[in-house]
Amino acid sequence: MERHRQGSRRQEEDGSDDGREDDVLSAFVCPITMQVMRDPVVIETGHAYEREAIARWFDECRELGRGPCCPITMQEVRRADLRPVLALRAAIDEWADRQQGDELRGVCQWLVKDATEKEAVRAIGCAARGWSGGRAVRCVVRGEGMMQMVGGMLRSGSAVVRLRALEAIQEFAKETDQDREAVSQGDTIRTIVKFIDCEDCQERELAVSVLCDLSKSEVVCGKISELNGAVLILSKVAGSKANPTIAEKAEKTLQNLDKCEKNAVQMAENGRLEPLLNLLIEGSPEKQLLIASSLEKIVLSNDLKILVAQRVGSLFAGVVEKGNLEAKEVAFKVLEHISTNAESAKVLIEEHVLLPLFRVLSINRANLLPPRLQEAAAAVLANLVASGVDFGTVPLDGDRTLVSEDIVHSLLHLISNTSPPIQCKLLEFFDTLSSSTGTVVSIVSAIKSSGAITNLVQFVESDHQESRLASLKLLYKISFHMDHEIAQVFRASPTLLGCLVEVTFLNDGNTDEQHAALQILANLPKRDKHLTRELMEQGAFKIVARKVLSIYRREAGSDIYDNAVLEGLVKVLARITYVLRDEPQCISLAREYNLAGLFTSLLRFNSLEEVQLVSAKALMNLSLESKYLTTTPKFDEPEHKSKLALFGRKPSSFQFCPVHSGVCSIRGSFCILDGKAVERLVHCLNHGNKKVSEAALAALCTLLEDEVEIAEGVLVLHRANGIAPIFDILKENPTGSFQHRVTWAVERILRAEEIAKAASTDGSLGSALVHAFQHGDSRTRRIAEAALKHVEKIPIFSQIIDKRPSMRGSSMGSMERFYKFDR
Repeated sequence: MERHRQGSRRQEEDGSDDGREDDVLSAFVCPITMQVMRDPVVIETGHAYEREAIARWFDECRELGRGPCCPITMQEVRRADLRPVLALRAAIDEWADRQQGDELRGVCQWLVKDATEKEAVRAIGCAARGWSGGRAVRCVVRGEGMMQMVGGMLRSGSAVVRLRALEAIQEFAKETDQDREAVSQGDTIRTIVKFIDCEDCQERELAVSVLCDLSKSEVVCGKISELNGAVLILSKVAGSKANPTIAEKAEKTLQNLDKCEKNAVQMAENGRLEPLLNLLIEGSPEKQLLIASSLEKIVLSNDLKILVAQRVGSLFAGVVEKGNLEAKEVAFKVLEHISTNAESAKVLIEEHVLLPLFRVLSINRANLLPPRLQEAAAAVLANLVASGVDFGTVPLDGDRTLVSEDIVHSLLHLISNTSPPIQCKLLEFFDTLSSSTGTVVSIVSAIKSSGAITNLVQFVESDHQESRLASLKLLYKISFHMDHEIAQVFRASPTLLGCLVEVTFLNDGNTDEQHAALQILANLPKRDKHLTRELMEQGAFKIVARKVLSIYRREAGSDIYDNAVLEGLVKVLARITYVLRDEPQCISLAREYNLAGLFTSLLRFNSLEEVQLVSAKALMNLSLESKYLTTTPKFDEPEHKSKLALFGRKPSSFQFCPVHSGVCSIRGSFCILDGKAVERLVHCLNHGNKKVSEAALAALCTLLEDEVEIAEGVLVLHRANGIAPIFDILKENPTGSFQHRVTWAVERILRAEEIAKAASTDGSLGSALVHAFQHGDSRTRRIAEAALKHVEKIPIFSQIIDKRPSMRGSSMGSMERFYKFDR
């Protein structure tokens, strides 16, 4: 009521009361203040006054030294009792409410968008003051729809009007849910949220405060959560440290939204997952199923996946093992969704999800689950093993782990007795485990002991592309450990080998599939004549030769994919060089495609160490055959000219080979003296990769073999500047086969008297030979001893070793029997 009177006084001051104060009854006016009384009291003389005013009058009388008297009659009163006049007060309140109601009805016309700023501000202020008045006035505010009108003023173009409207709405929202719901009708909530996201600090702070008060209503909470982006905006404000007050209000609003159960899904979709998870944990089985179904449809960030795994991972593990089919299906879908992230998958493993998954996939219980659930369980298992955890150390059941032999046996058996989708997931599971050095040994051991390799290889001809790809990847991983077992299956079934060749070269399919198939072919045992013969009959080597040449011409090293493919192709092509002596067809093909020239050219790719390594070994194999393929001039025949044999240059003319004592060429007899092969091999002697250096040395050693002119071979190395690098290798004191090979080469080189004489003054070379003599194996020590005699570091007591270079070797024997240093 006081606010109504203050409003009346403001109207008097503005001169806009429209004469309504003339209607004030004189009985309502205090004779002292001349204002409408708020708390009328009557004194002994029967006159009514404002309590505060008459009490002050009596105090003034006492200060003047006289007794209290009536201000109107000046009659002294014996008692200063102030008795309230309840009837008068009620009448005044009724009159004030009527006056304020009339005033509110009058200003409704200004609560429109087209009103001036002054009119709108006055109308909003009037509504706010009326709201703070009596019940009757509030009824007018509600009845006239002024709450909704004030909400509409939030869209005003005036910042002052918008602020006054927010202040008024905040007053409306302080009482009941009914009022909060009324004021939030229309676009009010949307507009308030818009203010929260604006740059105006005053509007934003007030809007957050208003929304916090409105959110006390469950109905309003529903409107807020349904508004697209509202929760995200509030979360942003709540997480801001710029204004702690605003952040606190925003967080309080979000907490109010959390309390509304029907908002849990909408809140979760906007990144606030805790309310939904709380309901999931605390709910009945029926409610858990309903909430889990909603959770499965929500797209979760990686952080939220981790949260779900932490809060309800163990709950879903229990459902997987003990729930009904409907609950299992939902649980599998949720687990599959959250296990796609490595970190959340690790949390699930810590929550002991592995054992229930294995139990539902166990072959003894597989018939209890429909195929779709088996597939979902296998998918979850595949996701978990992709998390990077060492499953050799993660306990599954007692002392068993996921890679324990009986566990692997069970899952391998399931692969052979289930549908393609489940097979695919289980193959992916084993493929991932085989990618880890910590578990691949256990997987390989279990596959060997179970005899499952035959079934795994047979997936090469599967019509289910995903299963075929997964099996090829798995076979590629284990081929480093089971090459002979895989080869045995292919030897027994040429059809399977044909399918592998078709996938590798003839199908324009998945590049991952082609790459895996190619690497399997590359890892098959190189000296397996049966497989090489079969690949020859299927035309695989001709395709490989063309592809290698194509990549070479595109300049290998410029494309990562081409580089990976080239490595596999070169390994496959090099198979030919391991069976030349037994397979005339391989010799013909090597000549037709000038493989010696091709491998020589591939040596220049320094960035592709594996290609260089395989090429050097292939050149060694080819060069070993030169002494058998060299012809005398009278048997010389015209070379067969092939487009691929030209290899970008004119074929070299025939010339007499001093090493092989006949007519040689790099294409016809694979002689490495032709085509710059020696120079490139010498260059590889200084390679940073010791395996490449050893392979290059092995190829060069073919020039120092028995049955060739060793002295001429030494001369070839000298002209190619290859002797010093060989000595340098020995000075580095290599070990194993490398030590034996380089010691053998040095001994043959030192048979040349001039070289031996010069080397005898090289203290470091002598020390290297002494080291080989003291630390090498029995063969190496014997050869080192002979080399030391050449440089006169050990006296010669007999003529067993001839110091003069031999034309056809010596009693030290051939190196050829030691060339088989491939695995």
